[in-house]
Amino acid sequence: MGQSAYELFDEAIQKSQVWLNELGDELDWDSGAGVLLALRATIHALRDRLPAGEAAQLGAQLPLLIRGLYYEGWRPAAEPWKERHREGFLARVGHELRGYAQQKDPEAVARAVFRLLSRRVSQGEIDDVERLLPSEIRELWP
Repeated sequence: MGQSAYELFDEAIQKSQVWLNELGDELDWDSGAGVLLALRATIHALRDRLPAGEAAQLGAQLPLLIRGLYYEGWRPAAEPWKERHREGFLARVGHELRGYAQQKDPEAVARAVFRLLSRRVSQGEIDDVERLLPSEIRELWP
């Protein structure tokens, strides 16, 4: 017999917490809210830079609760964000981090999230994502 809805939800919470704990360790941040904001800021900038189909393929590999965060506010019918430069991409991440007291350098945040994704998402999907990014943004990946 399959898992109950409660068990599935509990499992989703646990998987998401593992990701957030890893990112918190990577950033050396002790604020769960800050870590969540860092993850959200970076995955939104990445998602919006990808074509809709590739964004959906990446989203399918995220834990259930992080997937919800990833899709928050997404408009798949919109054209992908055409930012080609590292500074513009990092400015977008920094903009979503604004107001966070422990704010670190947006580049350190983006690199930490990309390292997390590289460890947790299939290599084939990471290769696809990287291929679609301009070289200046691709250089932020490990």
